[in-house]
Amino acid sequence: MSEHVVSERVVLVTGGTRGIGEGVARRLASTGHRVIAASHSEAELSTFRPQSDIETKLLDVTNQDSVAKLLAGIPRLSGLVNCAGILQRGGAEFDIDRFRQTVEVNLVGTMRMCLAAKAALLDAGGSIVNTASMLAFFGSAFVPGYSASKGGVAQLTKSLAAAWGAEGIRVNAVAPGWIETEMTRPLAEDEARSAALMVRTPMGRWGNPGDIAGVVEFLLSEQARFVTGSIIPVDGGYLCV
Repeated sequence: MSEHVVSERVVLVTGGTRGIGEGVARRLASTGHRVIAASHSEAELSTFRPQSDIETKLLDVTNQDSVAKLLAGIPRLSGLVNCAGILQRGGAEFDIDRFRQTVEVNLVGTMRMCLAAKAALLDAGGSIVNTASMLAFFGSAFVPGYSASKGGVAQLTKSLAAAWGAEGIRVNAVAPGWIETEMTRPLAEDEARSAALMVRTPMGRWGNPGDIAGVVEFLLSEQARFVTGSIIPVDGGYLCV
């Protein structure tokens, strides 16, 4: 990494080439950050259209060697944003192997990234933003692995904030509500189910990745210098009802 890049605010966004992660990566790049957007999919990386100040990298958050290889090239890191995640529909997560796979990506993968990035974050006085979910607060009859993993991310966030606060690393999380992405498209396109969700959402609309990105940017900034261990809902008021 060049001296020029080291001197900039460098942020690594896992899952940064699609959905919420892509929205976060593009917002941060547009506001003066140097962004590394990582994805597990070579096909996805090949079709991603990067803008200035976004570099794409291959990363498997379930593989320690893959994580170590990427972090070895980033000696100073202003921010880590953990957006990599999976959700398996159709009752798949009631199969114990599929359940374990979801937890391995969403929860263990988040912990693996936090641990691997700690030294680089310490060197730069950086912070972490994890991605929880509305389902960290509610159970789900359909995706038990996803719900359990996101509840775990919320508690992991608080635990790391308590453990690392004295060292100067802040750890927070966003908890997205119903956000229009490729992952949620089947639900958004189901008129009856989407309408039921919007009735409960005071703002009366689906969110978009940009709605999450602004909050992530705040949490990474000096304006949030005394904020750690917080799980911030970004849900259009869904939790209020």
